[in-house]
Amino acid sequence: MMQGQNIVRMLLFIVFFLVGATALSISVLCDDLIQHYRNKQALQAAQQSLERLRSLNAAYDTLLRQLEEDPNVLKRLGPAALGIEPEDPNTVYPKATLEQLAAARKALEDRSKATMQTAENKRVVDPNMPAWLARCSQRRRRIMLFVAGAGLVLVSLICFGSSAKELGKKASTWQTAQKQLC
Repeated sequence: MMQGQNIVRMLLFIVFFLVGATALSISVLCDDLIQHYRNKQALQAAQQSLERLRSLNAAYDTLLRQLEEDPNVLKRLGPAALGIEPEDPNTVYPKATLEQLAAARKALEDRSKATMQTAENKRVVDPNMPAWLARCSQRRRRIMLFVAGAGLVLVSLICFGSSAKELGKKASTWQTAQKQLC
């Protein structure tokens, strides 16, 4: 009977202590965890930028190779890049009117404004950061988490720790061991 109670007390001590210690750790290390996820996001952005630069380099290398192999490519790309009217009389080049360009510009501006308004209306959360960490980072919740964790640790130590009888037995065993050594 006594052995069963000790096992239950030990299990309750472990559960309360671990939950309390975890809550304390999260509340104390919240800033470090947020910084970790921000660094992770910055690393991903840098990697995407690096990939974009690599693809541009590959495209430019291909273009340079084509220019070296076929000089006619320069004749075709030159007018388009410089905005000069092509001189080939047998080719039809489509031309955009000012109205068409204005309509396209307006459509792109409307789209970007709508995207910006949507982002402002929604609470932007780092997609790599877990939702629980975003909630725990709020000052009020962080303080409550710290107090709750400290309370659980104290409850586990006071209520489920060693009883007075066990402490008395350990103290007497310790004193007899000291006497035997001396």
